[in-house]
Amino acid sequence: MDFDTIAAISTPTGEGAIAIVRISGDKALSIADAFYKGKHSLKDVDTHTIHYGHLVDPQTEEPVEEVMVSVLHAPKTFTKEDVVEINCHGGLVSVNKVLDLVLSHGARIAEPGEFTKRAFLNGRIDLSQAEGVMDLIRAKTDRAMNAALKQVDGRLSDKVRRLRQKLLETVANVEVNIDYPEYDAESVTLERLRAHAKEVRAEINELLATAKQGKILREGLATAIIGRPNVGKSSLMNSLVHENKAIVTDVPGTTRDVLEEYVNVRGVPLRLIDTAGIRETEDIVEKIGVERSHQVLKEADLVLLVINSAERLTDEDEALFQAIEGLNAVVILNKTDLDQKVDAGRVKELAQERPVITASLLKDEGIEELEQVISKLFFEEGVETADLSYISNARHIGLLNQAKQSIDEALAAAEMAVPVDMVQIDITRAWEQLGEIVGENVHDSLIDQLFSQFCLGK
Repeated sequence: MDFDTIAAISTPTGEGAIAIVRISGDKALSIADAFYKGKHSLKDVDTHTIHYGHLVDPQTEEPVEEVMVSVLHAPKTFTKEDVVEINCHGGLVSVNKVLDLVLSHGARIAEPGEFTKRAFLNGRIDLSQAEGVMDLIRAKTDRAMNAALKQVDGRLSDKVRRLRQKLLETVANVEVNIDYPEYDAESVTLERLRAHAKEVRAEINELLATAKQGKILREGLATAIIGRPNVGKSSLMNSLVHENKAIVTDVPGTTRDVLEEYVNVRGVPLRLIDTAGIRETEDIVEKIGVERSHQVLKEADLVLLVINSAERLTDEDEALFQAIEGLNAVVILNKTDLDQKVDAGRVKELAQERPVITASLLKDEGIEELEQVISKLFFEEGVETADLSYISNARHIGLLNQAKQSIDEALAAAEMAVPVDMVQIDITRAWEQLGEIVGENVHDSLIDQLFSQFCLGK
């Protein structure tokens, strides 16, 4: 495919040791050569080499930057086009000067995700691998990064293509039966169709079984820390984050608003939300905070309910247990370093089957056990991304469910002795739906929408 030459800053904005301006397209080398001064012209150097030199403004003949320039010839590049990467000093002024030089010599600014989009359109990666690149950039834990790497490497693509091939063989058998019925009885064809369809459905079910954990790795768990004022909610957040993010005092009602922070708990990304203490109050500001706490509770994937074990249970505590009915929750009995007044038996009764952990957040005791419990709640013990390809993308999950439904309809039709050519329609539909995952059957508007979510220089 023919494209114009694009350029963008590929490193984060701000001060740093190095910034990179990436150029991709047929004119990448000639554009960079127009203002690069070094030992050799960039057009004459070998591919996949890096060169020291200076960038000089052709109009003023003044040096703009001291650089290292990487030269990569098509097709062995990320975009399968000629690529030049200019490594300059990090900083807003220096990197923008370099980009201005590139744009003034014939390149245009890249659209969000356009480098990865070109890699897809030029056939270097498929659509699921491109989406894996975005997940890799956004990964917040090692486990999430490993899952994204497997998608980028094509593990999901390989599985989907294998399933599509099995369905294609099934459709081919049906076509043979229709065209040459004397060579293959319809009953034999239907039996093959049922066997292949059941095999594909079983593999789709295996992939879908990882969807819950996959979405957690991709998006993180919205984790609400709730409790009455001054029970240790902010201390819990600080302990999990390993930093004093929240103000901790003995004064009830210190936290007036919702505080958020991402934290890695044994490979599980948590979006921790420290809420205002839930209680009846006449303070207008605190009342708004309490209302927000109730809203956060409704949207939480996991609730950490903190109880003060140095006090007796109150009606407000019991109301909080009612509020978490039906939610994933862990109960933390805090302040075990003080004299114990709470009725532990009643707490376990109210918690029902939920884990109850004793802790002294002041002394950093109980955090290890809490992290272990959270990990076990959402991931089977011992299961790592080395063993599984997690399905984390909502688009992939939806298409797998659609393909499974199409196969179920084909099997139901086969059981009712529907003519084999009619059953084939559902099998073909499942084949097409699986193809959408890797981009074999996908609309241009969807491609544009997906890549628009990428950062500018990727």
